[in-house]
Amino acid sequence: MAGAVCTVTLANAPALAGPAAPAAKEPLPLERLFDNTAVSDDARPREADFDGAGGSFSAQDLAAAGWTPGRELAIDGSRLRWPRSAPGKPDNVRAAGQVVRLRGTGDALSFLVAGSAVSGPGGDVSGTGTVRYRDGSRTTYRLTAPDWRRGLLTTKAVALPHLNTHTGRRTETTRLHAVTVPVARGREVESVVLPQSARAAVQLHVFSMALRAPSNGWTGSWAAPPSGYTAVGPWKDRTLRLVVHSSAGGPLTRIRLENTFAAEPVRIGHATVAVQRKGAAAAGSPRTLTFGGRQAADVPAGAQQFSDPLGFRVPPDTSLLVSIHLPGTVRALPVHNYTNQRSFLTADGSGDRTADKAEGAYTGTLATWPLLTGVDVAGGPGSVVALGDSITDGERSTPETNGRWPDLLARRLRAQQAVPAYGVLNSGISGNRVVDDRYQGSGPSTTLSGVSAGHRLERDVLAQTSARTVIVFEGVNDIRSGTTATQVIAALRSIAERAHERGLRVVAATIAPCGGFHDCTATAEAHRAAINRHIRENGGVYDAVFDFDAAIRDPEHPERMLPRFDGGDHLHPNDAGMKAFSDAVDLRQLG
Repeated sequence: MAGAVCTVTLANAPALAGPAAPAAKEPLPLERLFDNTAVSDDARPREADFDGAGGSFSAQDLAAAGWTPGRELAIDGSRLRWPRSAPGKPDNVRAAGQVVRLRGTGDALSFLVAGSAVSGPGGDVSGTGTVRYRDGSRTTYRLTAPDWRRGLLTTKAVALPHLNTHTGRRTETTRLHAVTVPVARGREVESVVLPQSARAAVQLHVFSMALRAPSNGWTGSWAAPPSGYTAVGPWKDRTLRLVVHSSAGGPLTRIRLENTFAAEPVRIGHATVAVQRKGAAAAGSPRTLTFGGRQAADVPAGAQQFSDPLGFRVPPDTSLLVSIHLPGTVRALPVHNYTNQRSFLTADGSGDRTADKAEGAYTGTLATWPLLTGVDVAGGPGSVVALGDSITDGERSTPETNGRWPDLLARRLRAQQAVPAYGVLNSGISGNRVVDDRYQGSGPSTTLSGVSAGHRLERDVLAQTSARTVIVFEGVNDIRSGTTATQVIAALRSIAERAHERGLRVVAATIAPCGGFHDCTATAEAHRAAINRHIRENGGVYDAVFDFDAAIRDPEHPERMLPRFDGGDHLHPNDAGMKAFSDAVDLRQLG
């Protein structure tokens, strides 16, 4: 949005001693402005001093994560490049108003950053910068760099297990963050002015920056956000065959793999796509997907990998088989935990069975979607994203029928001509909360309810392919766990503000009743009612409101859903309840 400012709360922090490089008068490439050395070889830790106190990142840890010098890293749809610098050489700039040459157009501007403080771990470091355009106009942005030793793991790009000091290596988690801010869509960027450090003892370090290319020409057809990182197997030389269901169709397709929350790369040996016939059997010969022209790919820790466009027609409202060969030994993977859909895998040592049309090799089943987070199709009008929890994820709808309310919404869109038939992307995570992180963002865990809606908003909504509108339907898990209406409302406002800054339309859905569920107490009901009042009154916060509460509540007992909509536990609606939600969507409010 023109003139938008990315407003991120700043925690005051002490800062780093030592002057940063003076601001350049003419725009220069970022690497020409590097004035700080953040990475050291473990054998020569004195060659770097990131924080002014002798601390630095381990080059060996970075290499183990797949972050090697010059490596391109796709994060949240942006292609950032890790500096080409060798360990012990300058590899980042301490932001001090420098003018960086960066040309092109995009729908956002991404930075790879970390904050530091000479006195030890500090808070986030923030400042305001400027984007300059070829037409002479300018917009401002607010950039926040979380501290490299204390920043939230739930929002980090990568976490590393060690801290190098001048006296040797220490076991302590260090982290790097990718942060994205708005730019004016359609205007050609000429340069970017970095924030000016307000105090000499705190530093905001920039390692890389890139414009996120608009996903024009693509529509998101299917999505499933990573809900956590969990131990598997270990799997050895296996092939996964994941069953997913399209919303929009198109003549070309591509997939998105994400190694979110991981500490090491994952190796993809081969991947294919096919239309499902039945079970693990394909209706036709699976088609090979390539990555940069190659069948194999390594996805670094915390990064994404899009496949190349493939001339494979995806029909709308159709189940697909996406097969992924994992040639090595895999002990943990990012997954979408609740799928309501059976997928398949081969036995250990079965090798590459991605090209199999028959199902015989697929002797095991999966209840999760590992690695795969998106399927896009060429053309189409763009996508609507449903941000939610287990209700949006489809819990208590009939398994393997694709009867989640976003699936039904996609069918409604295709059955009419009054508004475009948008793709519908399901960003529901079972157990998710608006305010609190269920999964803490690092390491294998049995908690697979995701980081908070606010902390995953960039990845799971704003960076989704051609996202135009977000429907926010979440909050029942917060009120059941003791979070107050005031806290939820503040988080919902923040989500709306951030989405509006990025040009998305924001629709809020009221929280459905849950009376009768064991922890839907009178206190929880009072908070639910207060949140719903806020949503209905709107106050200009949201572009539209869908009243999902009114769609299924019992008029005689408004704290409960009508029995005909109850999936059996008084919290999750059944198929009829899912249809009631879909029918409550005013299609005209989606575009």
